[in-house]
Amino acid sequence: MSLIWPIVRRALTSPKRVAVVDDHQQLTYGRLVGGAMFLAHQIETVTSDRHVGLLLPTSGAFPLALLAAWLAKRVAVPFNYLLAQDELSYVIADSGIDTIVTVGPMIEFLGGRHMIPAHIRLLRLEDVDFTGFPPLRWPPRPASDNLAVILYTSGTSGRPKGVMLTHGNLQANVQDCITHANITLRDKFLGVLPQFHSFGLTALTLLPLAAGCQVVYTARFVPRKVVELIRKHRPGITMGVPSMYGALLSVKGVAPEDFTSIHCAISGGEPLPRETLDQVRDRFGLEILEGYGLTETSPVTHWSTPDRHRTGSVGLPLPHVTQIILDESDRPLPPNQDGEIVVAGPNVMAGYYKLPNETAQAFVDLDVCLLDGRKFRGTAFRTGDIGHVDDDGYLYITGRKKEMLIVGGENVFPREIEEVLNHHPSVRDSAVIAKEDGMRGQVPVAFVEVQEGETFDESALRAWCRDRLASYKVPRQITPIDQLPRSATGKILRRKLKTPQ
Repeated sequence: MSLIWPIVRRALTSPKRVAVVDDHQQLTYGRLVGGAMFLAHQIETVTSDRHVGLLLPTSGAFPLALLAAWLAKRVAVPFNYLLAQDELSYVIADSGIDTIVTVGPMIEFLGGRHMIPAHIRLLRLEDVDFTGFPPLRWPPRPASDNLAVILYTSGTSGRPKGVMLTHGNLQANVQDCITHANITLRDKFLGVLPQFHSFGLTALTLLPLAAGCQVVYTARFVPRKVVELIRKHRPGITMGVPSMYGALLSVKGVAPEDFTSIHCAISGGEPLPRETLDQVRDRFGLEILEGYGLTETSPVTHWSTPDRHRTGSVGLPLPHVTQIILDESDRPLPPNQDGEIVVAGPNVMAGYYKLPNETAQAFVDLDVCLLDGRKFRGTAFRTGDIGHVDDDGYLYITGRKKEMLIVGGENVFPREIEEVLNHHPSVRDSAVIAKEDGMRGQVPVAFVEVQEGETFDESALRAWCRDRLASYKVPRQITPIDQLPRSATGKILRRKLKTPQ
């Protein structure tokens, strides 16, 4: 199964139906698919590699390039344009690509051509001739287990991991979302999330297009502009991270009437503060609904809908998703008891690219009885999150088993930042923890042991990090400490560090 065919069928049956509106253009379904055919021909001309990189802003260019890669029977590898040069170079090398589909302004945003390894070929959309009649091709029918995308997510080792999602994974997740949330042709989406992120890829790109909806994109989240887009286009569905909803509260001159078109405002990527929920409801009359998922699950596993939601819960699982709460011995727990959340379903990834050991560790084989009396026998994915379900099956996230931060919806692991700090000549060792932040949910803060004979200089350390990490990973504060707390085996105990004021 593949999402290629629903989009192509829509182009054949309703070619003039508007698919995408972005900051620069409007694309009908006919133009979207026709443009993808032009680009697919170019991809086949310039590279024979199985993987093709995508480096594009949130816009109609992204689904066009993604569809083109699939029409050319390639695996798409979307790249995070917020990464530092070293990180971007690593994922480019790890993915094994030789060609990136991009646009000139994106290269300028990165800081110039030198930010991309010299051997990588850049296929700029502005250089592709989209005039005339596209080179027609019969869309492929990839098998369900054929790879569709590799999405890179931060790894506990400090290196990003490539999550392999198949055509079957994405098709199942999109179809289950459509069914679960009762998405129809009448729905219009507002897209403000980066499309290299699984949330933006599936929920705000593939989902609306597969359902035949219209989606409005903007490349940068600017609160005032988002309000203007809502006023102009009157979308019914929008999705974002909590900090985005919080930022809308800063816009002056906004009234509840501006949001009356929105019947489904979804928050995901990080916990939704109760304060943000209440303030948005009180000021805008907008009820924010929470969802949950991971890159490894394509990503949606749970979705609160207007008719099925509970405050503090991320909702019920999608139709073909099985949720299980396990204790420390991998035994299922009854309702209202916290344990590790594991999930199973057709949306769960094929594995981590070139990382068989990490893949094996991410799964658990189970033979258990579920809360509804059904038997589950098979393999489930360990989310690393802690939570519980209530008596009606609604899921509540209460903590993280993994020592991971979520900064503005982006996953950040302490070890990534610590490895950078530890390479500075003045640092003997370091530890990074999360500090709660009203705008970004969490921000990283660091503690460092200073080398004997060296001087602590916070500004210099932050500059060192800025040169080597994405901006959202740079510690907000760096504090010197005589000795980091450690266990008997020498492991740093981050939980014993107190967040600086």
